[in-house]
Amino acid sequence: DDKLSAFAEEISNCQACGLSAGRTHVVFGAGAPDADVMFVGEAPGQEEDRQGLPFVGASGSLLTRMIEAIGLTRESVYIANIIKCRPPQNRDPQRDEIAACEPFLKRQIDIVQPLVICTLGRFAAQTLLQTTTGMGRLRGRVYDYEGVRVVPTYHPAALLRNPQWKWPTWEDLKRVRLEYDGV
Repeated sequence: DDKLSAFAEEISNCQACGLSAGRTHVVFGAGAPDADVMFVGEAPGQEEDRQGLPFVGASGSLLTRMIEAIGLTRESVYIANIIKCRPPQNRDPQRDEIAACEPFLKRQIDIVQPLVICTLGRFAAQTLLQTTTGMGRLRGRVYDYEGVRVVPTYHPAALLRNPQWKWPTWEDLKRVRLEYDGV
């Protein structure tokens, strides 16, 4: 936990991209510093920026239920985002913003050393897997990111808008659990 705390402090005044000008907080990440399962989303929203924590509000509640559905707790996993500052009006992260923040996520992954990463949404999956393939084609398989198994699935916010994606997401979450269990 000391390494993560020190790293969070180190980047708390980051000015690497233009998003720093409009943020309230750098939304570093939260959870167990030695988690076996890590969830990676795309960017903080308004409530995350206000509280300085990832996945709060409606999509955070849904993510918590998703984590609990596979027999884990929010406290036992680690949750982070590709970018650490909120884009204006929650727009999609831009390439330069992702490029500025990606080294921070890589370092978080190096410190936490998860067995499995579940990417939440297109930007998280495409960034870690270095691809432009869409989510519909990415999900349903297990990938490798520097020796860590990666299971892409839909972002909780997308599930709130597209309930038809809940069943495929449940299939993906069961895959996360199987990978975690070493099956």
